[in-house]
Amino acid sequence: MGNSPVPNLRQAWPRPSRPRPLVIIGAGGIVNDAHLPAYRLAEFPVAGIFDIDRARAEALAAKWGLKAFASLAEAAAVENAVFDLATPPAAHFDVLSALPPGSAALIQKPMGRDLDEASRILKLARDRRLTAAVNFQLRFAPMMLALADALERGLLGRLIDVEIHLNILTPWHLFPFLKGLPRIEIAVHSIHYFDFIRALLGNPTGVYARTMGHPLSDMAQTRTSAILDYGKDVRCTLSINHDHDFGRRFQDSTFRFEGDRGVAVVKMGVLLNYPKGEPDELWIGQRGGDWTQIPLEGGWFPHAFVSKMSNLQRFVAGEDPHLISSVEDAWHTMALVEACFTSSAAAATPVPTTPKA
Repeated sequence: MGNSPVPNLRQAWPRPSRPRPLVIIGAGGIVNDAHLPAYRLAEFPVAGIFDIDRARAEALAAKWGLKAFASLAEAAAVENAVFDLATPPAAHFDVLSALPPGSAALIQKPMGRDLDEASRILKLARDRRLTAAVNFQLRFAPMMLALADALERGLLGRLIDVEIHLNILTPWHLFPFLKGLPRIEIAVHSIHYFDFIRALLGNPTGVYARTMGHPLSDMAQTRTSAILDYGKDVRCTLSINHDHDFGRRFQDSTFRFEGDRGVAVVKMGVLLNYPKGEPDELWIGQRGGDWTQIPLEGGWFPHAFVSKMSNLQRFVAGEDPHLISSVEDAWHTMALVEACFTSSAAAATPVPTTPKA
């Protein structure tokens, strides 16, 4: 950046000095594609896997050389464990209820199917003294850790404009469990973006949103537009389209974070040509047009899963002072999501018609 080169920016979370054994609840594709590769990369000990579909748990356990627990009770009985819930949101409450009081748990997002369910989970965590966090791991992706570090160092100044633009083709057939659900796009995809925006700007005072399906899709919602209200000086907008089925040329997956001193632009490569993906990119610019590309060490999958679990493990061990995306904090992301659906269901401001003669 001109005469002020960008310093080395943080891209990974420190590892726990003595990681506890992990017990994974759920044996779906995300466990095979992200959780287990991340934990093997980090050399975190995995005690075993449980799934209500025992055959699926046994197949995944055999693939990774792990134990398949015969029951949730057997899995919950592992001493000194950290429980990794890769379960559907409808199952979170019952699984958490089966864990020993005082347990540590990482909960797959979202934190329940709606805000009422998130509130029940929050109360349960308080009542059972659970050290619980929600797996909003976008905060821990290498490019996002670097972006947050750049902001903390003042490289961008005060954040005044945030724009997230996705024009992609998502192969929804890879996620058959979503078919028939009443809440999809915001609840399971853009929730990551709302959570990350909250991490940078805090809670907005309100939101204007519209989320909808597509005439050629059988999913409840695949397109979202939203404006978050952060007062008169900050503009924050999201434009999300998962149905751009016209080739790669004009697909886009860009996050722009503009401050009063500098700007950062992220290319979220994993969403382009999904699931193969493309490399992520992070660029930092300053007034006058000088830009620096930040070399990235890893991607959202699986590196963010390593850093997210590291924070939970370190917090439990007393090595980190703060638990990021705790259930206390994640509840506010769920509240923002709920507000988006409420706004989307509300009537738009009528446009005046021509007055009668």
